[in-house]
Amino acid sequence: MHHRALVVLCLAGLLAACGSDRPKPEAPAPAPVAKAVKKPVDEPGPLPAYQRELSGTLLEIPAGAEVELALLVIDERGRPQRLLASSDLTGTGQALPYHLRFNPEAFPAGARVELRGRASRSGQLILHLPPQRIAQAQTQATGALRFEKAP
Repeated sequence: MHHRALVVLCLAGLLAACGSDRPKPEAPAPAPVAKAVKKPVDEPGPLPAYQRELSGTLLEIPAGAEVELALLVIDERGRPQRLLASSDLTGTGQALPYHLRFNPEAFPAGARVELRGRASRSGQLILHLPPQRIAQAQTQATGALRFEKAP
């Protein structure tokens, strides 16, 4: 019986120690976190080896306008058939740099591929980019592209 009494006494002591009202020691203050340096939106980082990129500058985009760029496969009637890449930007009122990355393996040989774009404000089309023919699946700069007023 003495062993049982000793076991019960130890368990009671253990429960009492765990249930004490003693304040817990304060956790050490977290170390100051180094601020992450944000990359500007116009710099997407290094280009992976399996991708290619179209880049350039969009001119005369009003501040706040929503810009959509798309690299599309176009059929013989001028209709889009497949999306190869797309990008959404917001106008700043100044020249707007863009980077549009795509997989060159998805670029169909011998097909017509175009860069198309449109800008809208409050859901209404205000500008469009005349189609820019892209002949090869390689990294290239289109230079400055000017949007035109939408009809």
